[in-house]
Amino acid sequence: MDERTTGQLDLPVHEPAAAELARAATRAAEVVLAPAPELGDDLPAPPARTPDDPPAPAARPSLGDVVPAPERVAPVPGVDFVLTPDAVIRVGADDAARAVAGQLAALLRPATGYPLPVTDATRREPAGGITLVLVDSDDLGAEGYRLDVTPDGVRIEAATPAGLFFGAQTVRQLLPAAIESPTPVAERWTLPGGSITDRPRFPYRGAMLDVARHFFGVPDVLRVIDHLARYKLNHLHLHLTDDQGWRIAVDSWPRLAEVGGAGEVGDGPGGHYSRDDYRRIVAYAAERHVTVVPEIDLPGHTHAALIAYGELAPDGVAPPPYTGTEVGFSYVDPASERTYEFVADVLGEIAALTPGPWLHIGGDEAFKVRPDAYAAFVERTQRIVAGTGKTVVGWHQIAPAAHAEGRVLQWWGTEVGDPVTADAVQRGARLILSPGNHAYLDMKYALETPIGHDWAGLIDVRRSYDWDPGAHVTGVPADAVLGVEAPLWTESVTCLAEVEFMLFPRLPAIAELGWSPRATHDWAGFRDRLAGHGPRWVAAGVAFHRSPEIPWPTEPPAPAAPKAAIPAQPEPPAPAGSHEAALTRPGPEEVPAPAPSA
Repeated sequence: MDERTTGQLDLPVHEPAAAELARAATRAAEVVLAPAPELGDDLPAPPARTPDDPPAPAARPSLGDVVPAPERVAPVPGVDFVLTPDAVIRVGADDAARAVAGQLAALLRPATGYPLPVTDATRREPAGGITLVLVDSDDLGAEGYRLDVTPDGVRIEAATPAGLFFGAQTVRQLLPAAIESPTPVAERWTLPGGSITDRPRFPYRGAMLDVARHFFGVPDVLRVIDHLARYKLNHLHLHLTDDQGWRIAVDSWPRLAEVGGAGEVGDGPGGHYSRDDYRRIVAYAAERHVTVVPEIDLPGHTHAALIAYGELAPDGVAPPPYTGTEVGFSYVDPASERTYEFVADVLGEIAALTPGPWLHIGGDEAFKVRPDAYAAFVERTQRIVAGTGKTVVGWHQIAPAAHAEGRVLQWWGTEVGDPVTADAVQRGARLILSPGNHAYLDMKYALETPIGHDWAGLIDVRRSYDWDPGAHVTGVPADAVLGVEAPLWTESVTCLAEVEFMLFPRLPAIAELGWSPRATHDWAGFRDRLAGHGPRWVAAGVAFHRSPEIPWPTEPPAPAAPKAAIPAQPEPPAPAGSHEAALTRPGPEEVPAPAPSA
């Protein structure tokens, strides 16, 4: 099938990896001219691009082209700054600020070929540098920044190193798209003149990577962290455990990873993170001002734990491994004290490895646990989390349980009316918004998308953008919304290139909803700003969906080859994935355990 009819990358199938990579890189640079797919519901389709339309020009960034959109932009025409070979990056003595300066230099050196030394801000250096300054400012908050660009230099001010870091990401976007090249490029490195004042709307802005259905090694996770940081997302939720695999080593229960982590969907080899692997992920994220949120899914989605320790099963018998994609059949015994020893040991070890404040306990799709036993389990587990010093997060199915101080519900519904969740908010809960029909990045872009699901609908870029987290769930006020998160479940996603294909270009849409003021949300403006990021992804070797909704420019930079290709042919329809079955809410005895795979 020629995917150019759907606006996707026309990538080869069943060819040697080298040929796939070369073609993927080349075709990522092509402009796809195709009619827009149906968007569904009440969203009108954007104007279709046709072969007779003039291609969008490849333009240099303007001060207003930033994604997510800044709070305030004041361009000053004619006062651009040019980064020259003798430029330096100046910063004060604060170690964390100097770390940001070093990261900015490391981002800019490969494409420019410039040395860009990091120097003391008090030293006299040639004009034309970039200065990072920590200032005492209540207005900017914990993550805001001010950016000034004049012919004499660039200055980023912030009250915190995180603010400096996000300001540095804006500097990166204001340079030509070729700045993403991993090798030197002959380019005039110009930033448009003017000033930006910026700070986030919501404190929690994140994405989730499911490493349980398919395992992704440390390098892949680190690259995902880089993608989050690029768009000012500050949380990575790792779905570490599920029926198909247990992905984190636990010293007190070693068979969880050794046995429970040995498989994955489709009978692949699976894998798990050692404690040192996890520490590396957490440290890498922290350097980029991203907080890792680990999830140990309980009491359901626990088949991998049960094959390792049959004593946790209701019948005390270890089941055989499961590598399918059905949900709702497994659970640890909520009546057994051994279960709570297990929960306390696991959550205690994960909490000790995790510097961030959050500990996610899952809580979804435990269909075979009676409601009273389920509520008692959640309430006791919430107390265990509190005992570790962490704040509990759970999918919104934990809403009926008694409130725990500070608890957060992650809402993934598809209908805006949810009185049970609204009641939990009235009792003190806060929400992370992940509506399945807007924010689930495992949903297909269109019917022809070769991977993904469609149980929550087809989610193109516009659908991922056109909703307001602050007013989405009936009866939930904006001040109860902690933020937004875009989950990527991986039943059908098997490699880094497929992860990126599902993330881009929808991840920046969710990022803008989390960061930018509501007044800046405008589909027409966003799609034009987003278009300029296509050449950046090409230059960086990111495999992305070239959506026909977006007026991608011509003349992109020379591509860096992505690590793998996206399959061009659709896979057979997958069975129900995570969270699909909960929409119908079967009773405790209605979900049979699936037949184990051979």
